[in-house]
Amino acid sequence: MNRDLETRARLLAAAEQLFADRGFKKVTVRDICRAARANVAAVNYHFGDKFGLYREVLQAVIRGMRTTNDAARLAAEGRSPEERLRRWIETFATCLLSADFGRVHRLFQREVGDPTPALDDVVEQGLRPRLDYLAGLIADCLGAPPAAAEVKRCVGSIQTQILAYLPNPIAARIGMPSRPMNAADVAAAAGHIADFSIGGVRAVKSAKPAKKAKSAK
Repeated sequence: MNRDLETRARLLAAAEQLFADRGFKKVTVRDICRAARANVAAVNYHFGDKFGLYREVLQAVIRGMRTTNDAARLAAEGRSPEERLRRWIETFATCLLSADFGRVHRLFQREVGDPTPALDDVVEQGLRPRLDYLAGLIADCLGAPPAAAEVKRCVGSIQTQILAYLPNPIAARIGMPSRPMNAADVAAAAGHIADFSIGGVRAVKSAKPAKKAKSAK
């Protein structure tokens, strides 16, 4: 690796750590260059400015989301609608709760908490494809269009369950599992989320005829 590429790699690694720890606005170019052992002009040379570097770092978030999305899709292929949903939830939850995903999650949380224009990239390239696919799975289970209100509510419920296990100041105070979780704890949490979600989707489906009958009166 030549000197320019080495410097660029050090800048990305240092920026990734600092942005995950503090967020975009609280990190200076000087902080990054000091941590990367690089000249203060190196950020402009390689990325144009601090935001150009930040956008490049956020590609790690997007790549992590895409990898998780792809793994969950692959696990769901070729099964019945309900089993596809179960496999997707279990695989997605296992990936998201693994120790390796911690850095990606911290970067994502920083961006969500104090968004920049780069949030659109994260949503459109990483988050929306995931939610659209999940909506399709739920729609198949319910026999409803993916845009139906009950499908969207189920998507929100499933996402919220998984996110409840991610590290946050409230989770530790209310007795949620501490991080890092071991493999057995992750598998147990993923299985529970899948069981609870499937039960919820079944309840939503069984309630639909009753609602129609009530409205007809």
